[in-house]
Amino acid sequence: MENPDGSPEDPPVLSPKVKLSDGRHIAYRERGVPKAKSNCRIIIVHGFGSSKDMNFQVPQELIEELGIYFLLYDRAGYGESDPNPKRSVKSEALDLQELADQLQIGPKFYVIGVSMGSYPIWSCLKYIPERLAGVAMVVPVINYRWPSFPKSLTREDDRRGVVKLLYWIAKYTPGLLHWLVTRKWSPSPSVVEEKPVFFNKRDMEALKKTEGFPMLTKERLREQSVFDTLRSDFLVCYGDWDFDPMELTNPFPEKQNGIHIWQGHEDKIVPFELQRCISRKLPWIQYHEVPDGGHLLVHYNGLREAILRAMLLGEEHHLYKPSADKVVA
Repeated sequence: MENPDGSPEDPPVLSPKVKLSDGRHIAYRERGVPKAKSNCRIIIVHGFGSSKDMNFQVPQELIEELGIYFLLYDRAGYGESDPNPKRSVKSEALDLQELADQLQIGPKFYVIGVSMGSYPIWSCLKYIPERLAGVAMVVPVINYRWPSFPKSLTREDDRRGVVKLLYWIAKYTPGLLHWLVTRKWSPSPSVVEEKPVFFNKRDMEALKKTEGFPMLTKERLREQSVFDTLRSDFLVCYGDWDFDPMELTNPFPEKQNGIHIWQGHEDKIVPFELQRCISRKLPWIQYHEVPDGGHLLVHYNGLREAILRAMLLGEEHHLYKPSADKVVA
């Protein structure tokens, strides 16, 4: 490859990888203080259409103050990681655990899952709770198939019908779906970055400072591997699980602030009413609600610091603590 001026183009920078027991490779990146000198080791799990290069910038002063080591990785099929033809809810937790073991993260570690990156976190709570030091889920996706949701809540939610339709199309007519989302005349999937129907005012401001959703463009979706990865992730997340998260038990009975959910009150993708339902059924989860927050609140100034301080230090910012009437509403 050459640059326009004829000079050789620099080869792409490849990320380090680990080889899993089934032969697949998982790519990762490390940030923060050196692992050997760290006090807190945190694995961050990206969401739909994202990667290990997601924006989770934290002030260096806080990183050094708390001695934080971050590990970010490409989930199966994303970025530079190999796809997993047998992807399941359980495999997501096992991939994370094997990555942690091969990199010698230690017997316990913290995990943060963002949006669709939260279903691997629920899986960790089910299958490897003994490995967790603390948990934060940021605008975690909702699976309407969970049996513990009251029908009165889900029946009236228009988003349930949309998810159900998309799931049917993705499962039974993948070829048609691929054809539709890559046609010139069809709306680009990246339109979610421009339409306020998906995001609130603060989300739209955040999008101006982030890379958005680069995997959801027509150009990327024409790549069969990209389409297949997104499709399999969607089907696993919104399909039938072999457990109900709302029947889990507290893995940290000795701690008051072991598990956290962060939700935006104005989130147009994930309904806050259902997050409140989860927090009522699982009172050992610390529930935080950002009054003017949408689905991209992880990109808001100050929120990442608040998430870390709550999970690592048990600090609760008064702005994000719902009043009693909100929690029972």
